[in-house]
Amino acid sequence: MQDAILKFENLLLENVNYFPTIDNDVLETKENGKWSKKEILGHLADSAIHNLIRFTEINYVEKPYQHRPYNQIDLVNLNQYQTMDIDELTQLWLVVNKQIIRIMKSVDEKVLNFKIVLSDESVIDLKFLMTDYLAHLEHHINQIKS
Repeated sequence: MQDAILKFENLLLENVNYFPTIDNDVLETKENGKWSKKEILGHLADSAIHNLIRFTEINYVEKPYQHRPYNQIDLVNLNQYQTMDIDELTQLWLVVNKQIIRIMKSVDEKVLNFKIVLSDESVIDLKFLMTDYLAHLEHHINQIKS
């Protein structure tokens, strides 16, 4: 887990000051009906919020933990990330992810093995969910940087 946490911290450090430097026209451009770079960052903020809840709830709710999906498209639209100030959006993304890192650093080894039942009834554990979250984060950061 330590390697994942270090990689996570580096992703935040590398990008927190970069995102606000991207030209606003580039941030808000939508191509082929897909999300703009701003909306992708907003999606990452939504993902962070939902995963922070998952990473904390698993400690005290009935096991196995039932993973609840969320409507990503509606959240991006309802939160109006496209019109949000990039500095404010970047800070939202950063602060929630810093809290996730705190949780990851303090999680007990046995908790990493807690089972999670996905909506398709497949089963994963918290360690997989945490490392998968990091891969998801990196994927979308690369989209923003492209």
